[in-house]
Amino acid sequence: MSLNPIVDAVTQRIVSRSAEGRPRYLARLDAAVPGAPYRGALGCTNLAHGFAASPPEDKLRIKAIKAPNIGIVTAYNDMLSAHQPYGVYPDIIKSAARAAGATAQVAGGVPAMCDGITQGQDGMDLSLFSRDVIAMSTAVALSHNMFDAGLCLGICDKIVPGLVMGALRFGHLPFIFVPAGPMPTGISNDQKAKVRQKYVAGEVGKDALLESESQSYHAPGTCTFYGTANSNQMMMEMMGLHLPGAAFVPPGTPLREALTRAATRRALQITSQGDAFTPLGRMIDERSIVNAIVGLLATGGSTNHTMHLVAMARMAGILIDWSDFESLSKVVPLIARVYPNGAADVNQFHAAGGMAWVVRELLSAGLVHADVRTVVGQGLAAYAQAPALDASGNLVWQDIPAESGDASVLATAAQPFSADGGLRLLAGNLGRAVIKVSAVKPAQRVIRAPAIVFESQDALLAAAKAGELERDFIAVLRFQGPQAIGMPELHQLTPTLANLQDKGFRVALVTDGRMSGASGKIPAAIHVTPEALAGGPIARVQDGDMIELDAEAGILRVESRETNFDARSPAVFNGSGQFGMGRELFGVLRKSVSGAEQGATVFSFEE
Repeated sequence: MSLNPIVDAVTQRIVSRSAEGRPRYLARLDAAVPGAPYRGALGCTNLAHGFAASPPEDKLRIKAIKAPNIGIVTAYNDMLSAHQPYGVYPDIIKSAARAAGATAQVAGGVPAMCDGITQGQDGMDLSLFSRDVIAMSTAVALSHNMFDAGLCLGICDKIVPGLVMGALRFGHLPFIFVPAGPMPTGISNDQKAKVRQKYVAGEVGKDALLESESQSYHAPGTCTFYGTANSNQMMMEMMGLHLPGAAFVPPGTPLREALTRAATRRALQITSQGDAFTPLGRMIDERSIVNAIVGLLATGGSTNHTMHLVAMARMAGILIDWSDFESLSKVVPLIARVYPNGAADVNQFHAAGGMAWVVRELLSAGLVHADVRTVVGQGLAAYAQAPALDASGNLVWQDIPAESGDASVLATAAQPFSADGGLRLLAGNLGRAVIKVSAVKPAQRVIRAPAIVFESQDALLAAAKAGELERDFIAVLRFQGPQAIGMPELHQLTPTLANLQDKGFRVALVTDGRMSGASGKIPAAIHVTPEALAGGPIARVQDGDMIELDAEAGILRVESRETNFDARSPAVFNGSGQFGMGRELFGVLRKSVSGAEQGATVFSFEE
């Protein structure tokens, strides 16, 4: 199948937009490559420090500067269920490396916070910035120049994007991302959401809510809804950074361990000493980024990636913006229904055909670039197969069935669940924003209602509890952007707004914050840019202003009661949310962060 002309046009637009930054990035990458093996440039004292704690056999190999040495960058901690399985990975990787005559060392750890724990709490204000901290931590881990390749161990929301960002600044090295897999299925996500709504409505108590949550989040592994964490894993496959089909294999299984060992062996093969050198910065190009966007749209993935992908691409000298997402969304069909866009969880998605199905369908429809480089060196078609263990326990890849294992979860590109990807760009006199409509009923996608302005989540929740929101309205929640308080997710508002919508009121949210990778049935114009603190028009909205949110036509605008809305004095930020729970330590990041459409990042390499 020939490449879809819109996909081709968007790719060429990105290539043109990146015509200065991308060559500069590649020149720096190429200048670093001749140093391999890199630890050979270290002085004797430096090198001795680097292997001082290694076992005798590893010492000899590292000292000889002949066999490759893999640097493991890990997000392990045993509080996060998704990352707890990583505790045993270094030993598995080291064993596999030794069996291949090489070595591996844990180069360093990166912070890994859980948005599920910090949701609605002060700590959430650190969440987005943790991505850039992870990128810097990855650089610190790799700065010792001891390594010929990297294995990145990360799963969740900001962690994978941060690891990719840091790894791309060491793009002269090959990297493979090694997932850990989802936890077993608990109670259904619909059941969980209903209990949350009942709790907010006062119909059940805290004990019932905690029991419901405990039955949902109950074991090692990634949460099973299709939020940012699982969208990360999808993107790693679409970008060719995983071994094919690795994303959603459960933890603690023989297949999971076999994939981890195979990732180690493959990392050794793609070093500069191997016969298939694949430096990350060369492997990831404009086509890889487009494939990631297409995968995101085709599966109804997380809105957070309208920022994370922008930031990741910029680290490789590639410039994308929301117009690219918008253009692609018009031609990429929705072929997966996974909660919150459907009833299934990622285990059901995986059992129905999973990523192999998605890749095969997108390739057959000409919606992705097939000729990209990947860590397995076979183009994207290799990712249309699924891993398995044969009768002898050997890892093999197999074709998947021609028919979907569950037609309610996975559809064909020819007969999709929706003709478009469900992600829309909104623009108007309130700025630019994104909205995810794949879980929003068509009747709820166009709303015109008076504004009720809030400057904190707590204020909105208090108004709802006091019965002040029993009407049609659009909540304008401002001073939530990256410059103000770090752009927290506002997912705890979902049950409250959902209850009001279920009562028959027409409600929506407009915010310069984030709504979460699990954005659901409430129409939410998020990431409004410019944000209020940066002089965005959202700072001038007042209670009673009529707001038009039209997700079908892509409109977000205010109908002011005054003839000159632009002359209205903006609200003044009171500075709350910048101290306590360590938030004061991130003031320097808030002062230098870019807007959401530019990736909400503190890094810039466009000079």
